[in-house]
Amino acid sequence: MRGRSARGRRPFPWFKLLLAILFVAFLSGGIYCGYLLYVTVRDMVARSQFPSLAQASLPPIVREERKSNISTAGEPLPDWERKERVNILILGLDQREGEPGPWRTDTMMVLTIDPENKTAGLLSIPRDLWVHIPAYDKWDRINTAHFWGELNKYPGGGPALAMKTVYELLGEPIHYYVRVNFSGFVRAIDLIGGVDVYVEEDIYDPQYPDDNYGYEPLYIPAGQHHFDGEMALKYIRTRHGSSDFDRLRRQQQVIMAARDRVMRLDLLPKLLPKLPQLMRELSDAVQTDLQLDEIMRLAKLADEIEPDRIQMAVIDSSMTMPAKTPEGWDVLLPIPEKIRELRNRLFASSVQLNEAQIEDLNKLAAEGARIAVRNGTPAGSMAARVAAFLREQGFQVVEYSNADRFDYRQTLIVDYTGKSYTVRRLAQLFGIPPENVRPGSNPQGAVDICLIIGEDLELPGE
Repeated sequence: MRGRSARGRRPFPWFKLLLAILFVAFLSGGIYCGYLLYVTVRDMVARSQFPSLAQASLPPIVREERKSNISTAGEPLPDWERKERVNILILGLDQREGEPGPWRTDTMMVLTIDPENKTAGLLSIPRDLWVHIPAYDKWDRINTAHFWGELNKYPGGGPALAMKTVYELLGEPIHYYVRVNFSGFVRAIDLIGGVDVYVEEDIYDPQYPDDNYGYEPLYIPAGQHHFDGEMALKYIRTRHGSSDFDRLRRQQQVIMAARDRVMRLDLLPKLLPKLPQLMRELSDAVQTDLQLDEIMRLAKLADEIEPDRIQMAVIDSSMTMPAKTPEGWDVLLPIPEKIRELRNRLFASSVQLNEAQIEDLNKLAAEGARIAVRNGTPAGSMAARVAAFLREQGFQVVEYSNADRFDYRQTLIVDYTGKSYTVRRLAQLFGIPPENVRPGSNPQGAVDICLIIGEDLELPGE
């Protein structure tokens, strides 16, 4: 910039864009480690001088331009100016060369960021988790949600249905997604010249999947190895007679090795001139509904969040039970109360609550009532606003939409399953009289309570 010396000049936005791209490129292997890569190189960027990339032609990785403040999955987006929490679903696709799709997901993670308190968390979800798939009222492995959304042309496609499914599992809205395939991971590792990894014990996987739905026996002896992108992918994908939880540990190991390589070899000056090539190569491997300004905001947040302010978590064997479906599939059944405890810890705000508020939240969590919000008024955004408000109060809103008509004068609560504490709290919150709280039947069983918004409902604070 004019008026500043080169020595004291802050890096121009292309530097942060580069780091954001690297951040996204490594999502398929672990976003936390991608953040560590960012931290490793950011100071080098601040001290270095690089040629301007103002004329570079960069293919977009953004799926499409957003035209409203509603997410791909139909949720209200966070207000960045008010520093509201941001939740991003990371989808790693099991996409094979030349295959038209649709594809299942091999990796599913939720990145949550609290801009106000400068904290972040990463939750890894096992692909065999047996969950309810919304919209189709079916139960399946969670890694099929993207497949069904693409196959049936669900609004917003596979990412939207995956976001809805994770939202129903956790009770936390998902605002954005990043979708990557295996080739993106392989190319990113190859771009930095491979990684050095120590394998603790021999790995032999006679049923490692090949690209033609067959098997390619995999053997990796114990010891020190230098892996190219293809071998690194095999190392993090193989189950080797173990579980998704071990895969996650290997995943983190490989990306930490990538971070170490960039740091040790001072690779950023060599990578920066390759930025247009990197973008071209990744444009068919990475897709997101994050807009460019939001990607830049994320890069800035990464600069502000200290490593000890990041939590990593896994829905692991302590929160699941192994089971077999009638078809003979091996799946993991979630233990809801254990997952709720993890969710509350990972997505918690640092706001101090009094004992009564803590007790209230605990009772709501214990009942675990799934709430549907239906807008029975002509106000188009009312369901979304009420849903967002209720989530802030600790209620588990799993869906919202329009009611069967738009002339409800009074707000109604329909209780399907007898979740009495949640029903009582909803009535108190909105001043709903007892005569407007009614029992009901819900054969599908997807929700426990339905709140139908009438003209008399007023949101506190509005």
